[in-house]
Amino acid sequence: MLFDDQYRTIEKAAEGLFRDKGSRFISYAIPVNTEAEIKEQLELLRKKHYDATHHCYAFVLGSEKSAWRINDDGEPSGTAGRPIYGAIQSADLTNILVVVVRYYGGVKLGVPGLINAYRTAAKEAISKTTTYTKSVNEVYRLQYDYDLMNDVMKILKDEGTTVISSEFGMTCVVDFAIRRNDCNKILLRFERLNGLIVSHLKTM
Repeated sequence: MLFDDQYRTIEKAAEGLFRDKGSRFISYAIPVNTEAEIKEQLELLRKKHYDATHHCYAFVLGSEKSAWRINDDGEPSGTAGRPIYGAIQSADLTNILVVVVRYYGGVKLGVPGLINAYRTAAKEAISKTTTYTKSVNEVYRLQYDYDLMNDVMKILKDEGTTVISSEFGMTCVVDFAIRRNDCNKILLRFERLNGLIVSHLKTM
C-alpha cells in the first residue's frame, strides 16, 4: 500500500486493441493533469477517429483520486465508461484518461459482451504503459527580512526542500516544495522564527 503522500500514474501514452464479432475497440491510455488537457485529448481523438461509432472514456485526477468521470457516448448505460473506470481503479492509477474508440462490426454484442470488450480494451492500453510512483508535494511561500536569511536557508537545506523561486528585494521571498508527510516538521521549525510569514500556495 502506498503512503498517503504518494500516488501511481503513467509515464507516457499507450495504445491497445480488442476485437469481437467484427467490432474493433481501439484504446488509449493518456497521462493528464487537468480537465483542460482531457478536453484537448478527447477532441484530438474525435478528429482522428471521426468515422468511429463511439468514443467512450473515463478519467481520474488528483493524488486522492477525487475527480473522476465516465462517459458511455451512446452505448447502453454502464456498459462502457464504468468498465473503463474499473480498469483504471484495478491498476490503482490517477492523472490518467482512458478512451476506447469503437468501430461497429455489424453484430450486437449485448450488455455482457460490451462490458467485457470495453474493460478488456482499457486494460490492454493500460498494460502497455509504464507506471511510476510520484510524491505529493506542498508548495509554500516564505517572506522574511534579511536578518533571518541564514536561519531560513539552513532549514530549507536540512529538510531537503526544493526551492522553486527566490526574490531578494526590500524583503526576501522564497517559494519551495516539500513532500506532504514532511510538512509538519518543517513548519514547526519555521514557527520559531519571529517575523517569518509562511503561506501555502498549492499542492502538486
